Amino acid sequence: MLKNKFISFFLFLIITYSASFIGGMVTISFKEPWYSELVKSNFNPPDWVFAPVWTTLYLMMTLAIWFFWNSKNRDMNTVNIYFIHIIFNTTWSIVFFGLHQIFLAFLILIILISLITVLIIRFKRVNFVSYCLMIPYLLWCCYALFLNFKLLILN
Repeated sequence: MLKNKFISFFLFLIITYSASFIGGMVTISFKEPWYSELVKSNFNPPDWVFAPVWTTLYLMMTLAIWFFWNSKNRDMNTVNIYFIHIIFNTTWSIVFFGLHQIFLAFLILIILISLITVLIIRFKRVNFVSYCLMIPYLLWCCYALFLNFKLLILN
C-alpha cells in the first residue's frame, strides 16, 4: 500500500512538473527580447518572483491531486479534468512566450481558471486538503489574468 502511494505521488509529480518544464523551456527560449520590450503594469512583480511561486504552486497541485487520488470517494472524471487543466497550464506559456499571442493567452487563462474552479469544487466534496491546496493556485492565476489583461491593454 505504501509503495503504491509513493508510485502514485511520483507519477503525479512527473506529470505536473512536466507542465513546468515545458513552460519553462518555452519561456527561456522565446521570452527575450520580446517580453522586455512590452509595456508592463506597475503591478507586475520582478521576474525573479515567478520561479519560486510556480515551483511552490506545482508542488501544491501535485499534493492536491495525490490526496484526492488517495481518497475513498475519488472519481476518474476529476482526475481527467486535472490532466486537461495541466495541458491548458502548459499551453499558456507556449502561446504567451512562444507565440507572443497576448490575447489568445488571455483566453487560455480564462479556460484554465474555469478548470481550476471546477477542480476546487470537486476536490472540496472529496478531500478538504486538496481543496485548500488549490486555492493559492487559483488566486495566482487570477492575478496572472489581471497582468495578462494589462499587457493586452498596454500593448
